[in-house]
Order: sequence, then structure tokens, then C-alpha cells
Amino acid sequence: MTASLPKYYFRTRENGAAVFRVDTENRQRRIEMEQIALVNIRNGEIKPHGDRKLTNDDIGAIRDWIEDRVQRLAWRDIDDILRTADHLNLTTQWAQSKATPEQLEAVTDQLLLAMHDLRSVLVRKKSEILMGKNNKD
Repeated sequence: MTASLPKYYFRTRENGAAVFRVDTENRQRRIEMEQIALVNIRNGEIKPHGDRKLTNDDIGAIRDWIEDRVQRLAWRDIDDILRTADHLNLTTQWAQSKATPEQLEAVTDQLLLAMHDLRSVLVRKKSEILMGKNNKD
């Protein structure tokens, strides 16, 4: 265990986190965590837990966590998409070199529909972007 623990612990949840204040300064030298708030990252709402009053330090730490969390989740989205592109390349290689006719029959329709749908969306979005840039010129 590290010499000093962070002042706050964020237990991530679907849309945010439960926020705990970490206390190691007690007689038993145990780690105690007191829940102080709930955070919703979708709307930025910070709800004090029970009838607690949040300090400026509490709110600042929570806002910093929200900013970091939103950036981290956005990065994960991009990373997932890049991994998908890698996986499509691996799938192409598999289909070309290893797949049996039965395996291809099992996956081809689903892959073709998914790729057609993705291509349609990407072409439309790319067109919207290009048209938007041309309208600004």
C-alpha cells in the first residue's frame, strides 16, 4: 500500500460515481471511507449524500474527476473504434485464408449488413462535414 492515499475515492457507476472522503487519521489507523456525494456525469449534477455539506475542496475535486472521467471515456470510445478497425482487418484475413465455407455462411450476412450500415453512416457524416466546410468558405 502506498504511503499516502488520495483524499477522495470515486466508486464509478453507470453514469457517474459515488464519492467518498478517505480518512486514515484515526486511532485504529484504519482506512475509513465516508460517502459524501453522488455524481452524474451526463448532466454534471453533484448531489450531497444525506444532509452533508460539501466544501469547496470537495466540489473542486469532484469537478476535476468529472472532467478527467469525461475525457477518459471519450478516449476509450476512440480506442474501441480503432480496435474495431484492427479487428475488421483480422476478420478479412481470416475470411481470406482460414474460414471454411460453413463458417463463412454463419457470419457473412450479419457482417455484410453491419458493414453496409456503417458505410452508409460514415459516407453521410463525411458528406455533411464536407458540405459544412464548403458552406463556410
